[in-house]
This record gives sequence, structure tokens and C-alpha cells, in this order.
Amino acid sequence: AVSDEELKKRIAEELALERARRDSEAQKRRLLGKLLERERISSNEHLTRAILRERAATEEERQKAQRFARQLEEKDRELKKHDAYYKEQLARLEERSAQFYKVTTEQYQKAADEVSARFK
Repeated sequence: AVSDEELKKRIAEELALERARRDSEAQKRRLLGKLLERERISSNEHLTRAILRERAATEEERQKAQRFARQLEEKDRELKKHDAYYKEQLARLEERSAQFYKVTTEQYQKAADEVSARFK
């Protein structure tokens, strides 16, 4: 038979071992929790940096697109200005050509009438 003292001693040892096991598990959980928290913080920092980089790149692309749009509008204005200038020049040339044709036709008709009048 086991004496009361021995039984109490065994129970105390078992309780101490159980307490030590629980403390060890609790410590492992705390360490794991700290490790997971560090990982979460690190992941959030990486994600934040990536988002900031993406925003900066997006803003740069937006500014570049605006710059190209302004350049395109400027080129368009230049082309319209040139188009108006050349249309004006073409109209002048056509008017001069029409005047020259009219004068030439009149002179030809006059000369033809003179020749016709002389040889009648």
C-alpha cells in the first residue's frame, strides 16, 4: 500500500509537472503570437510600401498622359493654323489664276477680233 505522504508527494509532482507543461505551452503560444504579430506587421509594411510605389507610378503615368495630351493639343493647333494658312494661300492662287485666265482670255479674244477685222 502506498502511504498518504507518498500519494500526496506524487500528486504534488504530477500537479507541478502539469503546471510546468501548461506554462511551457502558454509561453510557446505567447512566442508564436509575437512571431505572428511581427510577421503581420512586416507584411503590412511591405504591402504599404508596394501600394505607395504603385500610387507613385500611377501618378507619374497620369502626369505623363496629361503632358502628352497637352503636346497633342498644341500640335493640333499648329496643324489647324497651317491648314488655315495654306487654304488662304490656295484661295489667293486660285483668285490670281482666275484673274490671269480672264485677262488672257480677254486679250486672246481682242487679238482674235483684231485679226478677224483685218482679214475680212
